[in-house]
Amino acid sequence: MTSDIFDFCSSMTDEQDGRARELIERAAAKWPLRILHVLSDADAPLRFSRLMERVEGISQKVLTQTLRTLERDGLVIRTLYPQVPPRVEYELTPLGRDLLMQVVSLWRWIVEHLDDFDACKAVKLTATADA
Repeated sequence: MTSDIFDFCSSMTDEQDGRARELIERAAAKWPLRILHVLSDADAPLRFSRLMERVEGISQKVLTQTLRTLERDGLVIRTLYPQVPPRVEYELTPLGRDLLMQVVSLWRWIVEHLDDFDACKAVKLTATADA
């Protein structure tokens, strides 16, 4: 590993580190990445009901809460059209798209190494059982 990586880590303040960890935890939770992925695939604004259809297994309440969080974090734009009944659409922001691209790289690396993780776990379990 290069010293640049460690220099970056050691140059962060405790506040920056805490805020970054909070964002990572929120983004990596079960639903945010799925919602960002669906919005990215759509490549166009989606109504709430279309999101509900495409994010399999999510409840209306959880979708609402997650979209509010994503909007607050600047990853999603919510557009309300003043009509009857009101129409609301959601789309990725450039920040949301960029985050998704970064996470996909990490996700791909993890999937490519699942067998390695499993092998390490198996060795540890075997060693523990033998002790």
